[in-house]
Parts: sequence; C-alpha cells; structure tokens
Amino acid sequence: MAEIKITVADDGPYVIEGGVNVVDQDGDSYEERDVIALCRCGQSDSKPFCDGSHRTAEFSSSPRASES
Repeated sequence: MAEIKITVADDGPYVIEGGVNVVDQDGDSYEERDVIALCRCGQSDSKPFCDGSHRTAEFSSSPRASES
C-alpha cells in the first residue's frame, strides 16, 4: 500500500499525496489522482478541490503539529 501524506499548506489547501480516492456524501468517487489539493478556505469554485481562491480571499491559517 502506498504511503499517504497530507500537508496543511500555510494559508492554503490540504495537499494530499499518495493516490487517494475522494468520495462524496453519496459514495460517488471523484477522479483519482496521485496528488490533490482540498480547499480549506471555502471559496473554491471547484469544491472540494482547491482552485487558488484562498489567495484572493486572503485566507489565513498556519497551524503546526506542535499546537494542542
């Protein structure tokens, strides 16, 4: 099984690497990709995927794993 890595990009999306399958609430799959970026700002026109809207929305979030 391939290793899955999820990176929380500063002021941007969740970047997921490792051939993941995103499924909607009805169980239908989006296109499987080796690397995907999921929207965190809520402004993307291609939800659940990031389209770069976080830049114009001035989305700000930079959590670190050491935070509780």
